[in-house]
Amino acid sequence: MSTAVLRTADGWYAVRDRRAVRVDTDATTTAGLLADRAAVAAAADSTEDGVPVDGLAALSPVTPGRRVVAQMANYASHATDSGLDPRSVPLAFFRKASGSISGPYEDVVKPAHVRLLDYEVEIGLVIGAPLPVGTELTADDLAGSVAALVVTNDISARDLQLPKTQFYESKSYPTFTPVGPLLTLLDPGDLARLPHLRLRLRVNGGPRQDMPASDMIHRPLDALRALTRFQRLDPGDLLLTGTPAGTALSAPPKPIELLGSLLPAATRWRLFFKAQARNGKYLRDGDVIEAAIATDDGTLDLGCQRTRVRYAR
Repeated sequence: MSTAVLRTADGWYAVRDRRAVRVDTDATTTAGLLADRAAVAAAADSTEDGVPVDGLAALSPVTPGRRVVAQMANYASHATDSGLDPRSVPLAFFRKASGSISGPYEDVVKPAHVRLLDYEVEIGLVIGAPLPVGTELTADDLAGSVAALVVTNDISARDLQLPKTQFYESKSYPTFTPVGPLLTLLDPGDLARLPHLRLRLRVNGGPRQDMPASDMIHRPLDALRALTRFQRLDPGDLLLTGTPAGTALSAPPKPIELLGSLLPAATRWRLFFKAQARNGKYLRDGDVIEAAIATDDGTLDLGCQRTRVRYAR
């Protein structure tokens, strides 16, 4: 059975039934906590009453300084919504700055020069073992390689991402990767239930994204096999596994896309962004984003983060 852990400024807590018991550990990082699973188990099994979870100020359970890697267009519904054929979408990655990680209840801050701010709820895999370049992973290795799951939101500045055809800047500003609230530590067999997790995102109470992870194109084992061909991973590193349909950005109808391709690039982008500016789904100042991931029966629940959008002046 999975174990939910919450991080605050004064330490780590094992969570059950809306109560939290302090973990007796000196660990200050996610990697350190993963190496002290005995202390986590002791707190989870404790008969102490603990404290109410609602009284704790949760921080990101993935501590600063870790690698953040993300998969591109990894849900069939999102690929279709982006004008792609899911059957031909390659397994591809991009990096996000580790400084983009923020807590599950912190404001998402839009820089003043960004115009089109978007959201993407994603399952985050927290690496649990050193995976040097060239590691040959098998299905039996997966449970030892992925220690935990977290809720993440891949915030994106679309007006920077698209014309530059690169992701790093547009997704790496501070607060552009809210993580948590829970670090859900997995027991053997839990990863088999990953396709049953449902990803939900709401803005101001209105549903935007709602899709099970069975819609995922490239599953974690394939992703880690591909990634470790060229990228080292270490305990506490974070892999975002893609988002389903429902983001603010979607592909224009095919006839419009075809006509646009005949225009000069500068004109095409000017018209595109003029149309996108009328799209009410992009995040506005004061919007409240709720991102949650759980199985429909609630037996595997990664928690719900609640962040507010704040426009920098």
